[in-house]
Amino acid sequence: MTVSLASSILSLINILFTIYSFAIIAYILMSWIPSLQESAVGQFLAKIVEPYLGIFRKFIPPIGMIDISPIVAIFLLNFIQRGVLIVAQYILVALI
Repeated sequence: MTVSLASSILSLINILFTIYSFAIIAYILMSWIPSLQESAVGQFLAKIVEPYLGIFRKFIPPIGMIDISPIVAIFLLNFIQRGVLIVAQYILVALI
């Protein structure tokens, strides 16, 4: 395996996590306008984001009318992203 392939794999992993983080943010922003959530894009985002957010909503109750579970979800996703990138880097370095 070449160094450029390993770098490409790490970049792809990073991009996928970033896209998912932006999908969460877009889904949360769409919740402010109910008609957007009912659109095809809103339903697609709900299918890919809601299972992950649902985990946090079970344990983190809203504070008044503010749901802070997406903030915690994105924060944890960032830590998972870093961990996956470190592990993938070690695996790819071992394969080179």
